[in-house]
Amino acid sequence: MSVLTFQDKLTASGAVFGRYRGAETPLVFGNPAAEFRALLEGCGHYDLSWQAKLVLSGEDRVRWLNGMVTNNIRDLAVGHGVYCFVLTAQGRIVADLVAYNRGDYLLVTTDHSQVQTVKDTFDHYIIMDDVEVADISDKLAAVGLAGPQSARLLETAGISASRLAPGQVADLVWRNIGITVVRSTHPHWDGYEVWLAPDHTPTVWDALATAGAIPAGSEALEWYRIAQGVPRYGIDLSQRDLPQETEQKHALNFTKGCYIGQEIVERIRARAILHRTFTGFVLEGESPKTGTKITDGDKNVGEITSCARIPFPSGERTVALGYLRREFEPPGTAVHIDGRQATVQSIPFSF
Repeated sequence: MSVLTFQDKLTASGAVFGRYRGAETPLVFGNPAAEFRALLEGCGHYDLSWQAKLVLSGEDRVRWLNGMVTNNIRDLAVGHGVYCFVLTAQGRIVADLVAYNRGDYLLVTTDHSQVQTVKDTFDHYIIMDDVEVADISDKLAAVGLAGPQSARLLETAGISASRLAPGQVADLVWRNIGITVVRSTHPHWDGYEVWLAPDHTPTVWDALATAGAIPAGSEALEWYRIAQGVPRYGIDLSQRDLPQETEQKHALNFTKGCYIGQEIVERIRARAILHRTFTGFVLEGESPKTGTKITDGDKNVGEITSCARIPFPSGERTVALGYLRREFEPPGTAVHIDGRQATVQSIPFSF
């Protein structure tokens, strides 16, 4: 069965498609609030067609990638992955990705909206190195799961994943189909990915649904992402941002050796010269526009990057993510957004 047929299948089940992270994926399955509730309290499963996959091969692949990203590839065990930033020489974020040690090769995953930038950056820095980069996005499909019941749902479907550590990979044979199960790397994203040949995607999708997973579209995924405080490149992360400003500590390793942009990252750590930080906000009314300034009196003290009015179990709340000057960082601090009073709040949000 082709990917197109799988999309037809999802459309027949109520999915409305649109662009998300550079690919055509389901936006909604009919009830975004119920889809969000499943992600937050149970288990939602979703199409990961927006995830691009690159294979890095060649004798120098580990040493070379270790010099390209902010996390430790040199000491990464086989069957494990880590979240990383790619930086400019000035320490600004060019892209984010997850790199997995698959033994004979490295596998890199990122959004389709970023993959060309990642490939171009890699190509620019492969000079005399024995490294080859191949895009296998059309050969390896993926289904995602998120929510506190994700591991149990996988077990119910006959897929063993309960013992996986964050970022760990397990290759399995399930119903005579070869699959790979991966636990998410982000500490606030409670979920898994199942990688497999595209023709088998409907089989896994149906098995997860039978086990009790609820189909979730990108609208609910965005609500879940914001509620959990997980930044997204191109929205919350960009080339103007420094790694430590993002609060994504799991992307950084300070013992791995040299990499592009390391001097700036080390200088910030050594001198503690960070001026702003990524945090959450709660405010009344409808969502302000992305880029809305955060103010204290007549001073601009930050900026909103993501915002949504989210149907939490306790009721709708307007919450936002953004960057704020560090002197206003403590939770409970009052600021103003779009002329309205707002309160700084730790992420993930809980109501």
